[in-house]
Amino acid sequence: MNAKSMTSGSRRNLLLLALCVPVLAGCFGAAAVGVGAGALVLTDRRISEAYITDQGIELRASNRIDEKYRDKVHVNVTSFNRMLLLTGEAPSPEIKADIEKLASGVPGVKSISNELAIAGPSSLGGRSNDTYITSKVKARFVDTGKFSANHVKVVTEAGVVFLLGIVTQTEANDAVEIARTTGGVQKVVRVFEIISDEQAKAIDNKPAPRRRSKAGGRQIGHAA
Repeated sequence: MNAKSMTSGSRRNLLLLALCVPVLAGCFGAAAVGVGAGALVLTDRRISEAYITDQGIELRASNRIDEKYRDKVHVNVTSFNRMLLLTGEAPSPEIKADIEKLASGVPGVKSISNELAIAGPSSLGGRSNDTYITSKVKARFVDTGKFSANHVKVVTEAGVVFLLGIVTQTEANDAVEIARTTGGVQKVVRVFEIISDEQAKAIDNKPAPRRRSKAGGRQIGHAA
């Protein structure tokens, strides 16, 4: 392996490590979030307060759901800029609705996208496959280099890929196309907050602590 390929490989590994920080943060808490985020070169378009708030929302919502339903349901709670995404399985429409009610009561939640399927909890094998699909989509984000991979969060459930982030329309379209053409992906669902190119440049170029403009629209929809 020559020096050039080693450098490229190291860069990709660093990028992928950065993308894993939100997962690790859930284990170590808010303090680790601050340390991890500060140590990484890659930036998040959320202000630091929103990043930490999202971690708290996920923890509180997950605890509320677990306290009531335990292993009767399988629910993944993902918060991005206080927009909450629920994925997984619930055994009935009534329980699905109740889970949304439990999550909506968490302080700080701005909106909820309830994508729970009416079914029994998924198997360990199915969840492992979803994790693998997520890693493939993230790796392709890095490889294509069309946008900063750290700007799009990927959640996979039963082969369905959910994409979250504060992105421009072009970035959203590119992310959907990359995810859609990744092996094993059954469908792509957009859960984006769309901002203009000018807003994106202002956020990306503003020194910390960055503050995002309140303007911008939310885009939620399905892609083939």
